[in-house]
Amino acid sequence: MVRRALPPQKSSADLSRHYLEIESLTDGWDVRKVFPTVQPLEVELGSGKGLFLNRAARENRNHNYIGLEIRKKYAIYSAIRLERGQLDNAIMMQGDGLLFCSQFLPDQSVTAMHVYFPDPWWKQKHRKRRVLTTGFIADVERVLQPGGKFHFWTDVQEYFDVTLKRLEDFSQLRGSEVVAEREPQFDMDYRTHFERRTRQHQEPVYRSEYIRQ
Repeated sequence: MVRRALPPQKSSADLSRHYLEIESLTDGWDVRKVFPTVQPLEVELGSGKGLFLNRAARENRNHNYIGLEIRKKYAIYSAIRLERGQLDNAIMMQGDGLLFCSQFLPDQSVTAMHVYFPDPWWKQKHRKRRVLTTGFIADVERVLQPGGKFHFWTDVQEYFDVTLKRLEDFSQLRGSEVVAEREPQFDMDYRTHFERRTRQHQEPVYRSEYIRQ
């Protein structure tokens, strides 16, 4: 499913509170100093246009949120929306999200990790570019606090099955909910723009939730 073009976004606002580039981070950078208040931290890998990030940060002000997005124009788009919403409990990080999780998230520092509709890289020779690697899952297990949750959703059953099989190798991550599809509770019951489009095309969504033991 092809991404739609972003609408024009012009802003003269100072985005320094809501936008950082991962390449600019240095050794010793402390994620705890990013937010004005120390609160439980949730991380989304591949935020896209930032629908989930913006909604979650607005509805749950008692948690802090980091969105990771490799595409600069999408990261800036989401940061502008955070700034406009005055959401001081959320920030966009642009760049290699796998690198960020590996190098800049301390052990047991995250309450929830979210991965929604990652690029499936359909061709066999390209699948090494998928983000749900053994290394990333090891970082998920490492950074989640006991009781912390890992959410993985996709519309590609093969990707879903391969990832769930890979998760079997991580004894501290236990599946609490693994479903092929559920009916939306209401018309706006979606977490990302991609999920909304998937529903409009009446295609299944595969969901999993794992809890760190």
